[in-house]
Amino acid sequence: MRITRTSSAAALLLTVLTACGPADDTGADTKPAASPVSTAPVAGSDSSDTSEAPAGDESAAALPDMVGKGLQSAQDEAQAAGFYNLTSHDALGRGRNQILDRGWKVCAQTPAPGTQSTDTKVDFGAVKLEETCPAGGDQAEPAEAGSTMPDFVGKSVKVARQALDSSTSITVNDVSGQGRMVLIESNWQVCSTDPAAGAQLDGQPVTIEAVKFGESC
Repeated sequence: MRITRTSSAAALLLTVLTACGPADDTGADTKPAASPVSTAPVAGSDSSDTSEAPAGDESAAALPDMVGKGLQSAQDEAQAAGFYNLTSHDALGRGRNQILDRGWKVCAQTPAPGTQSTDTKVDFGAVKLEETCPAGGDQAEPAEAGSTMPDFVGKSVKVARQALDSSTSITVNDVSGQGRMVLIESNWQVCSTDPAAGAQLDGQPVTIEAVKFGESC
């Protein structure tokens, strides 16, 4: 009996497999092989141009002449021309900061007008609107003092202090006889110094006698 049942089951399985037959390769779920995509560049297409400007390539532009213009207008014009690395300084050599640019005018500019790299630093020497530009357009601040006392007469107390070593003990006196405190040192001019100009500097204290600009020493 066991042999008969096994043979019947085997025969039934063979009949089912024969009826099913091989899978249909043309059925609806079968997808055609994908066609190869051509990678050849299309004539006239910008996508085929992958070149880039070399690193560090600097562009150039025409730097306008801004002398005589208001400082704010000069800065705006420089930026419109492609120059953004801008700075300014007090052309009278007093070390004042240009806080309100519209209140200042340009006396000198570095570099001079002409074709320049747009990375160039543009420096404007400026004075207040009511002031006169110095001869030559710019008055340099004194260089850092070494072992000899510089001549600070006529300079601002601010730039004199900046030129001396930061460790120097400095006393500033109002010699107008009014006994005023010297608060905004860029508004005060040096009348004399002790030690005097040309003296040896060796760490000794420095005394500066000063009055406000526009006053007589």
